[in-house]
Amino acid sequence: MKVRYECVVCGRKFPKGQGVTLVVGGKEFHFHSKSCAIKFIKRVIEEIDQGELLRAFERVEKEFREELELRAEKTAKKIA
Repeated sequence: MKVRYECVVCGRKFPKGQGVTLVVGGKEFHFHSKSCAIKFIKRVIEEIDQGELLRAFERVEKEFREELELRAEKTAKKIA
């Protein structure tokens, strides 16, 4: 028997291996599409303490900017 999940946002059923699955603290949340996953995450963000959320956003933004800088350095032309 095929395993089927139900999207927690819209209720649509979909087969395992499709859709988006988020695992938080060992609990799985299943969404049939990225739009439903984003809708869910937006709602979660609204529920989180804004100070904590801002610190997390700033930390993650810094990490992504550092990765971009490293990637730019690797791809830059080197003139000898």
